[in-house]
Amino acid sequence: MRDPTSFLGEEYRQLVAQEIDWRLHVLRGPSTPWSSVDGHKVLMFCSNNYLGLSDHPKLKAAAEAAARSHGVGSGSVRPIAGTMDLHVELERRLAQFKRAEASLVYQSGFAANAGLIPQLVGEGDLVVSDELNHGSIIDGVRLSRAERAVYRHTDVADLERVLATAEEHRPEYRRILVITDGVFSMDGDVAPLDRIAEVAHRHGAMVYVDDAHGEGVLGPGGRGIVAHFGLGRDRVHVEMGTFSKAFGVVGGHISGSRDLVDFALNKSRTWLLSGSHPPPVAAACLAAVDVLENEPEHVQRLWAHTERFKKEMRALGFDTGKSTTPITPVLVGESHVAKQLSDRLFELGVFALPIVYPMVAKGQARIRTIMNAALTPDDVGFAVAAFAKAGKELHLV
Repeated sequence: MRDPTSFLGEEYRQLVAQEIDWRLHVLRGPSTPWSSVDGHKVLMFCSNNYLGLSDHPKLKAAAEAAARSHGVGSGSVRPIAGTMDLHVELERRLAQFKRAEASLVYQSGFAANAGLIPQLVGEGDLVVSDELNHGSIIDGVRLSRAERAVYRHTDVADLERVLATAEEHRPEYRRILVITDGVFSMDGDVAPLDRIAEVAHRHGAMVYVDDAHGEGVLGPGGRGIVAHFGLGRDRVHVEMGTFSKAFGVVGGHISGSRDLVDFALNKSRTWLLSGSHPPPVAAACLAAVDVLENEPEHVQRLWAHTERFKKEMRALGFDTGKSTTPITPVLVGESHVAKQLSDRLFELGVFALPIVYPMVAKGQARIRTIMNAALTPDDVGFAVAAFAKAGKELHLV
């Protein structure tokens, strides 16, 4: 009799043969500018820890204090017995920071998208999505069973075309949802959210932005893409984000109207049926909000490093694409070249992974670098020098 699980090993071996399997690298100790990765001391250049908060003393102290005062787990889901005062305070402070009526914390950013999108739209509705949206958005849309339409990447004229076509058939749709990433994680470009919101408003559509890579980075004080464009909640109805990137901890969240949050906490099964954040995590997230509000130097330093790195890499002759954010792709074309460059950088003391097909289109392989505010100017110079040396050896510059 055939083993019913034989496909597991077979499919994995196919991934290995195509060299598109994930091979995990192990950190020993905290994620800091200089980290121990696979037993080697290297400059961390591919972490989403934009502001270096994952090892910030205020966040660690808050987590330790919460473990002593509240324990290490809530013991329940939020709607039953898992809502602690720390969760309530975090949502209050987050809404204040986001300048929204209310916020709701999810277990992860993926859980927010997978849990909320299928409740906002369903059969009889239409979702209009940027062609390069994150996989968690794509999965959330699939779960919704709504009709789907895709517009060309950041192309507002194409979005207008899609919505105009939908309007001709408006009686067929109960609701229309326009959804986009705020900052696109592979290219580092920013969605033109102001124009997207205006077009959606004219066509009576809801707007949902996944700002996972924008908060803590864009806007005044790192408040994110909605604040960056000065938009109101009557134009962007759902602002989704995550604590696992610039905030340095873990978890997802949404911000918007009070009605949005009341709706979400009653309808999102990923929220309703998952255990709440352990008290130390909630406390660390609270401390991260405090740091963002009271220590603006982190965001300022992040952008100073970003601008210098882009300028010097371009001067060397590297192609950094259309990025305008701390995500800077170093485009090299072929997958095997990206892997060779990554391996050589690691030997030179820089940890930056290759992004290859099928994560990006064929011929678009790159090293995706992500800047960190905790780096020093010397660290940035070290990384540029490593790229220069490896790039010359591989005849890339």
